[in-house]
Amino acid sequence: MILLALETATDQCSAALYCDGAVHARSLHAPRRQAEILLPLFDELLAEAGVARSGIDVIAFGRGPGAFTGVRLAVSVAQGLALALDRPVLPVSTLAALALAAPREAATILAVLDARMGEVYAGAFRRSGEDALELIGEESVGLAEVVVLPQAASWFGIGSGWGAYATALRARLGITPLSGEDAAAQPEAAAVACLAAPLFAAGAGMPGAQALPVYLRDKVALTRAERGIG
Repeated sequence: MILLALETATDQCSAALYCDGAVHARSLHAPRRQAEILLPLFDELLAEAGVARSGIDVIAFGRGPGAFTGVRLAVSVAQGLALALDRPVLPVSTLAALALAAPREAATILAVLDARMGEVYAGAFRRSGEDALELIGEESVGLAEVVVLPQAASWFGIGSGWGAYATALRARLGITPLSGEDAAAQPEAAAVACLAAPLFAAGAGMPGAQALPVYLRDKVALTRAERGIG
């Protein structure tokens, strides 16, 4: 199986190539530059693995939540490639990709991304296999002060939301990431690839035209009144 994965829902721009169990990946911190560097990134991966575009079996992508522009980019590039190559696509939750980066011993994980405007994207997951996660409840967006933590024996926190709203999240949930690296973590295409590969092997996939982003909210910015501008 040769699976191409894309993830651009945050300031990270990453691509990964899953080749029969081996993962080749590229990732750059590239605020507002994802559109110009994404295609060169995965062309580098194809060259490194000696794979032609025609050899790709499926295109996986981070479907959000995340930055509106970044999520749209991953969806549109995946759709374009799917159409050009006549291949299926596989959407993967950005929060699930983030949660997969937690240590293997973490059984239950709360992935939290900075959603700006004083809010966070949050998703609670339970490990159900080496590269498999089960969503507990629903993914959500809202103020850090009202994040809901499902019942579990223990939790591992990960994601940039912890770095941005650590005080509010700690007061609300009573947990904190184990390290600064965990609190700054962003979703990566390598994790998207690892989550998507077993799904595709089990028969999952859809036409590119059916690929849809998941924003969780439909508001991009504060109004002038909300920002205190008369």
